[in-house]
Amino acid sequence: MNHPLDLRLLPSTWPASLTLGFERGQCGTVLKRCTHSGPLYVQKAFYPEGRDLAHAYLLHPPGGMVSGDHLEVNVQAGENTAVLMTTPGAGRVYRARVDRTAQYLHNQVEVAQGASVEWLPLETIVYPDAQAVLNTHFNLQANSRCIAWDVISLGLPASGQVFGTGSLQQTMQVHLEGRLVLRERMLLDRQSRDTYAAMAGFQGKPVCGLMIAGPFDVAPNDALESALQAQCSRTHEGDLAAITVVGKFVVVRFLGLCSNRARQAFTQCWKLLRPVLLNRPACEPRIWRT
Repeated sequence: MNHPLDLRLLPSTWPASLTLGFERGQCGTVLKRCTHSGPLYVQKAFYPEGRDLAHAYLLHPPGGMVSGDHLEVNVQAGENTAVLMTTPGAGRVYRARVDRTAQYLHNQVEVAQGASVEWLPLETIVYPDAQAVLNTHFNLQANSRCIAWDVISLGLPASGQVFGTGSLQQTMQVHLEGRLVLRERMLLDRQSRDTYAAMAGFQGKPVCGLMIAGPFDVAPNDALESALQAQCSRTHEGDLAAITVVGKFVVVRFLGLCSNRARQAFTQCWKLLRPVLLNRPACEPRIWRT
């Protein structure tokens, strides 16, 4: 005799996907294609810097990911387009269910010849006991450029809730004309928990950030590198920041106590990098001021 299936015992999932296609038209960069399934949207493109560069805001109405959520964002920047992507608020990865089902976010960014993409989301808050897998991959073609950052807040430090349990897998990688040129990966789980307190690890600090910019045609000049180093030295007490030149890319790392300070540090570095790499003065997205 067949017994009825109890749907309450099955793990729930809420997949969502978003595909954006930007193309160069007579009036500049336009959002030509926008398809989605589930709760991921972009309402329209904005042009605070003129029609050449499109600003787009990723919207995830639930406000955070629970066990079983699988979000996929695919951005395709066509030849000679210029795109800036950001979010209106912090992302959240909530506490996982007792079955430990993971929460996935995968961002795939295709940057065609002569195009540029700036990937500048607000921070992601990873709650205690979350099971987060966060990936951002860039595929660059000839003469294309990217500036990207990722800020992670582990636990809820303002509430005294440390990231004592749970896991986080985070990857940011860049392919240039099909060749892997940069890969940064972080794994924090039960086996690597000691790195959270270690001096060669997180030093007990709940906020970490990574920023990349490139590729530069030649190595960053001494003036730019000195300006970035000076900016990194202006961190608040308890925060650490440093730059590294990796091939044709500049990598900025942050470790500290406050996600707002991490974003402020990266924003100041972005204001230095953008004019040199993209030949554009800095123009902060309007959504950051709301």
